[in-house]
Amino acid sequence: MENIKRKATRQIRLGKVLIGGGAPVSIQSMLSVPTRAVDAALAQIGALERSGCQIIRFAVTGEEDIRAIKSLKKGAAVPLIADIHFDHKLALQALEAGIDGLRINPGNIGSRAKVEAVVKAASESGVPIRIGVNSGSLPKELVATHSVSAQAMLEAALQHVRILEDLNFDAIKISVKASHLPLMLASYRALSDAVDYPLHLGITESGTLLAGSIKSAMALGILLSEGIGDTLRVSLTADPVQEVLVAKQILRNLELRKGLNIISCPTCGRTRVDLFSLATEVENALQDYSDLPLTVAVMGCAVNGPGEAREADFGIAGGDGEGLIFARGEIVKKVPEKQLVAELLRLIKERIPGG
Repeated sequence: MENIKRKATRQIRLGKVLIGGGAPVSIQSMLSVPTRAVDAALAQIGALERSGCQIIRFAVTGEEDIRAIKSLKKGAAVPLIADIHFDHKLALQALEAGIDGLRINPGNIGSRAKVEAVVKAASESGVPIRIGVNSGSLPKELVATHSVSAQAMLEAALQHVRILEDLNFDAIKISVKASHLPLMLASYRALSDAVDYPLHLGITESGTLLAGSIKSAMALGILLSEGIGDTLRVSLTADPVQEVLVAKQILRNLELRKGLNIISCPTCGRTRVDLFSLATEVENALQDYSDLPLTVAVMGCAVNGPGEAREADFGIAGGDGEGLIFARGEIVKKVPEKQLVAELLRLIKERIPGG
């Protein structure tokens, strides 16, 4: 694959994570448990961090959520973002509690004076703000003029940007999310042409694990392949950890992130092993290698497997009660089926320094 030429954007810092300006595309997710449920929130933060999430957002809806922030900050290794609507006091309190980032809509946070107070506090704290535009909550006057369209999405975003720019604040990233894929694509393309702020990609309300993963992969993959996007979230009606795993796969397939790539065949009438279970077993067994740039093949046919997967660093090909271990298309050994995964792991450990 040719290297993707990413659009040049300004760079902002969210905690220890750089966004835009050529920094790697970062992966975000959002807690699905109440922020005030500190133990459950910390458990989910830990699970997300272990899965490779780099930025975590959570809803802040009241005083109990504010009180939880300091505890969550102490237990988190990644930057945390407070998602706030309507109440500017919550934004101010989140900043006082040490939050790393804010997600607000300046248009719904209150009067000009309230927006100024939030922006001033964010500037003094060195905290960036994400302007989040959603197709389901566009200003009525824009919908009346442009209907729900990319133009309306763009103008809504630019209106919010101008509020912050008028206050000399430019630590901004922007999203223009929609659940309708063509609208989302058109909106982000228009926004990318109009500004050089870093963009947060997402398709909102994308669906359940399978449907949402496919829809998100299409939407995010298209934009990323065009060089658009600096950070992203895959929004699924599923465990947030699944969002991170899908995001990692999208970035790896576009070669925007290095890491383990497991390829496996769809099986056919020649298959004599339980390849579905075997592929899952290999995937689970190689979790400790997830950040290494390895390609591992799991093939169902010993006749064609090693040849078809010759570009893989390592692989196994099933037979009838036995299978082959191979590396770069060269057969290393034949072993009983029950030993395939163990022998594959042994070979990887032998050939990968520090494996």
